[in-house]
Amino acid sequence: MNAFELTGRARSHVVELADPPCTLHVDAAPAFLALRRAAAEAGIDLGVVSSFRDFEAQAHIWNEKYLGRRALFDRSGRELRVDELDPDARIDAILCWSAIPGASRHHWGSEIDVIDRAAVTPGMKIRLVPEEYLSGPFVPLARWLTGNIGRFGFFRPYTTDRGGVAPEPWHLSYAPVSVPALVQLTPQLLRDALHHSPLEGLSALLPRIAAVHEQYVMRVDAPAAV
Repeated sequence: MNAFELTGRARSHVVELADPPCTLHVDAAPAFLALRRAAAEAGIDLGVVSSFRDFEAQAHIWNEKYLGRRALFDRSGRELRVDELDPDARIDAILCWSAIPGASRHHWGSEIDVIDRAAVTPGMKIRLVPEEYLSGPFVPLARWLTGNIGRFGFFRPYTTDRGGVAPEPWHLSYAPVSVPALVQLTPQLLRDALHHSPLEGLSALLPRIAAVHEQYVMRVDAPAAV
């Protein structure tokens, strides 16, 4: 991928799928469809809540959280009051659950957040929280994913709490695309992408880019095999 694809400022590397509706890297799309077919054989209707997300969409999420227009949570899931946080504290809280624009793995088209659509009951609100996969309706899905995603090239980058992004059992990554992309995404590339962006808290964020990159980009679980 080139610098614009890596940082979500281009979409030349992704394709649109109709069922389930999602946008994926051209190489990840057939692997995901094969994974979905295998899941269907196990009685799981593998749906996608989030796939490719561009820089602008990620910036909107970031700004809404920074300004308190979306709920902001600490690592334990406790809701925070934005007006009680200084810029650095706001940045740290956002980074537990959302990436900096330009640094989101969803920019690569290799990442998908998945649910079992067959387990969704009428009126159920999907929150994408660990409890749904550890003790809630998506426990069978989580177990099936653990035993099967590797043979299709996928892995979970946020399984272990490494002090960066909080664990996300719903988040799958297509290793043949994401592993080399992670190596390519450098702090300087992030600075270049962010430099003229209308991002809230940018003046506090830019001096921290190298440290943020190490903690929230690089601290992920590796696939068992690529």
